[in-house]
Amino acid sequence: MRFALGTIGFGTAVTMDDTFALLDRFAEAGGTMIDTANNYPFWIDGCTGDESETAIGAWLAARGNRDRVVLSTKAGARPTVAGDRTLDSMEGLSASAIAKAAEGSLTRLRTDYIDVYWSHIDDASVPLEESLGAFNALAAEGKIRALGASNMRAWRLERARNLSAGRGWIPYTHLQLRHTYLRPRPLTRQAESAHVLVTEETLEHVADTGISLWAYNTLMSGSYTGRADRPLPESYDHPGTTRRLAVLREVAAELGATPNQVVLAWVLAGGHVPIVGATRLAQLEEAIGATTLSLDPELKGRLDAAV
Repeated sequence: MRFALGTIGFGTAVTMDDTFALLDRFAEAGGTMIDTANNYPFWIDGCTGDESETAIGAWLAARGNRDRVVLSTKAGARPTVAGDRTLDSMEGLSASAIAKAAEGSLTRLRTDYIDVYWSHIDDASVPLEESLGAFNALAAEGKIRALGASNMRAWRLERARNLSAGRGWIPYTHLQLRHTYLRPRPLTRQAESAHVLVTEETLEHVADTGISLWAYNTLMSGSYTGRADRPLPESYDHPGTTRRLAVLREVAAELGATPNQVVLAWVLAGGHVPIVGATRLAQLEEAIGATTLSLDPELKGRLDAAV
């Protein structure tokens, strides 16, 4: 299974019974990559940010399958003030904050190591050397096995990688950004200002360096379904979207697939890892079906050319 399972609502919007059912089905289908963070979903009233990791930890303990899971979690964006639903009091990426965040995640996940540990945000208030040194200390202790950057721009990523290379530290080898088939109007500000979108420069950079790109919000919260209650963001309201959606639906009809499945297949065909935030078994089954689609060069070329 080549996509990662997103778990923001696990243990909250998704009940524990349904959380276990989704994780069980994902594992049964050959899925291994599970993506979470140490602050999911802090923005919901009554939640602390512990919930997703705690639910996954309970499942890992119950199933005894830690060695068959690629566990991905993040540090840096957890509020430090109880009840704060913004990023104003986020923990950041100081050495002490990273060490504390890692211990919290390891405890909640009931594990002694994390396969891919991400800086959730790019904390420009802390020198890169301090953050990278703290991550390297975790790697030296065997607590993390690979390092990823979420919501970091390409130039900052490469600067960080050069710093790590010069000191012999664990480098960033994974990048997690918002990425989907549709493109917003150029130079428009997204509603979620902390999210960084993939650009053509990003795609060239990961291709040149071999960095693994994990794509979140790939299905745009259901916008590809055409449901009236799942409209596209205003920044995607332009003629390019109309053309791309038309080609997407043509290809889906030819393959006997859904637009969601074609979007996932398109991301996979680019060599990237889509993160699918399934909250129901039907959504997960749709995503599993996408992994059997084959986009030959002609179909992928048609999708790419619809600009």
